[in-house]
Amino acid sequence: MADDAEKLRADARANRDRILDAAREALAADPEASLHSIAKAAGVGQGTLYRHFATREALALGVYRKDVDAMVALAPGLLARQPPLQAFRSWCDRFAQYGRRKRAIANIVHAAMTEQDVRETYWPMVDAVRRLMAACEGSGEIAPGADPEDFLQLLGCMMQIAPTPEGEARARRLLALAFRGLGAKE
Repeated sequence: MADDAEKLRADARANRDRILDAAREALAADPEASLHSIAKAAGVGQGTLYRHFATREALALGVYRKDVDAMVALAPGLLARQPPLQAFRSWCDRFAQYGRRKRAIANIVHAAMTEQDVRETYWPMVDAVRRLMAACEGSGEIAPGADPEDFLQLLGCMMQIAPTPEGEARARRLLALAFRGLGAKE
């Protein structure tokens, strides 16, 4: 009996993940994408989608939280595989990609977020930046003393840049400027 319950939970998690992945793609392409089209793209019925996410806002917030969790989990993995400064730069590049995706659903997410959502998503991101910065400071690749929350806020401002080739070039230049401000060598 326990195996059946575990299989059901695993199936429910897999459905939830497929819904979130389909929603990320659909909402990035069209923030007004229908929930029906998202359920269809995920290969689930509308009832399954609504059991996991009762509203469009809950779905957008689910996408956001999953992306934040992935960003937070990325930091230690990058640090394990790359020198600190390269890991930090790689993380920031991934953050920029994440920001371009989030831009399409930002208004929905901000409207749906509670104070608890902010605590559970913002502070882990600050901690990921803190971890990356500490490793870079420890290796002497950036100067000590920069505030991780300030740096994350700067990255957040970059999310306002249009996702065009010109905007992406601007984002790369701004990120290079930010790293020079941290004392990183090119």
